[in-house]
Amino acid sequence: MDSDIEQQLERQYIPTFQKMGMPPLQAKSIIHNLYKQAEDEARNEGSINLPMNMGDILLEKESIDEGIKSMLAKRRKEGVRDEDIRWWMNRHELDRKMMARINDMFKFAMFLKLTKADGLSDDDDAAIEVKKSFTIFGDPDDTSTSIGDDKPLPSELKYRIDTYIWKRSVSDPEKFKEDMRKSTSFNALIRQELRKGNI
Repeated sequence: MDSDIEQQLERQYIPTFQKMGMPPLQAKSIIHNLYKQAEDEARNEGSINLPMNMGDILLEKESIDEGIKSMLAKRRKEGVRDEDIRWWMNRHELDRKMMARINDMFKFAMFLKLTKADGLSDDDDAAIEVKKSFTIFGDPDDTSTSIGDDKPLPSELKYRIDTYIWKRSVSDPEKFKEDMRKSTSFNALIRQELRKGNI
């Protein structure tokens, strides 16, 4: 186990969980469990020892490796830039997997709140509300659960999307909520904003 990256992720996420009212020991326990899941997944995939400059390597080989060129072309079609590839891929694999798991945890927490606390009886309605509130990351070619602008967005866009969310939450929160409500999904809103050059 790479204890350095685990400690780094604990320092990163425990304060976030504490701001939501979670006791430090509970936050540490949840992060440890998520980390173990991420570590097991990375070991099974054989991705745990990917180099920390993977983004630089991909960009360097893009012009000479057809597989890399094709993979990055799909992401560029979605608005991904060189700096996004570096930001996402020049991180520890477990950092990337933890981000994905914590995003999933927040989505599931909202789904539970809607179905249990808020009494939304139809799971499909709850799932629609979650999709209107959160970015769904993944393979943009995956049309198993959604199509068109609702499809998954590349994880490489996460930093720019998070920055956009923060700016709108501060500058025009009511209009932002209205735009989210009117969109078929949060991904559709993000794609619309990408096309306008707002992200």
